[in-house]
Amino acid sequence: MSNSDNLLNLKNYLTQVIIGQERLVDRLLIALLANGHLLVEGAPGLAKTRAIKGLSQGVEAEFHRIQFTPDLLPADVTGTEIYRPETTSFEFQKGPIFHQLVLADEINRAPAKVQSALLEAMAEGQVSVGRQTYKLPELFMVMATQNPIEQEGTYQLPEAQLDRFLMHVTIGYPDAGAEHKILALARGDAINNEIPPPETQITQQQIFDARKEIMGLHMAESVEQYLVNLVLATRDPSHYDKELADWVEYGASPRGTIALDSCARAHAWLQNRDYVTPDDVQAVAHDVLRHRIILSYSAEAQSINNDQFIDRLLLAVPVA
Repeated sequence: MSNSDNLLNLKNYLTQVIIGQERLVDRLLIALLANGHLLVEGAPGLAKTRAIKGLSQGVEAEFHRIQFTPDLLPADVTGTEIYRPETTSFEFQKGPIFHQLVLADEINRAPAKVQSALLEAMAEGQVSVGRQTYKLPELFMVMATQNPIEQEGTYQLPEAQLDRFLMHVTIGYPDAGAEHKILALARGDAINNEIPPPETQITQQQIFDARKEIMGLHMAESVEQYLVNLVLATRDPSHYDKELADWVEYGASPRGTIALDSCARAHAWLQNRDYVTPDDVQAVAHDVLRHRIILSYSAEAQSINNDQFIDRLLLAVPVA
């Protein structure tokens, strides 16, 4: 069975245990294949935690959940040195960040020091304590969640730290049909007391092999130029639309270009294609660019949000 078939089976499994959130499932798989991290924003009860738990069931990997609270300390995430009297020495006790799949639940509930400790580990793939540096697992993905309501007692993530996330995904409520399926699934879970595991798990090596295949997909020069033009237009859209130029203060960094490329490739690969099209770029553009754009006061005064800016940007920038 090919790697694409294995990932398709995993996708089918996830859509069976996570009802009404197909887009979240797609983005989880794209982040896994593109070797990045995911920031998910949505109201409580929309299966954010269940999604990454289901992913951990389908992948041969260890999962850990960290509940972020105002009294959390950086050492509670990364780990700390413990003194051993029997050896008169300090021994590093690894924290929950040393797992392959990590859920950072309500990341905006923790203060800046804790957020920075997590985001540094995400960016560098390692944790430094004292004079020692400890490598994180080769397969390592963080899914952080934040609640768009009840902003009292929260600490907003700075834009520079938001840039560390591959994608920022917003999710909404399921429709009536999905709600009935969720009820039936919840009754089954109450009987089984857990998410049912899949028949087979995907190994870490299969994920690494899939990542190599993805980076080998063909991207025509015209598609690459279109991708670059989109990112450049977030910084200076005046060549395409004068009003857009008044709406934006700061655009996406080169990290956004790299993220858009890797996500578009992963999206094409999940569609079982060996080439990338402009449709793949457009399909992931909102999630890749949403958190990398800072709008101007003029845009805020007109109640323009980032998604509306990206919508108009996609209409303005011609496909090469």
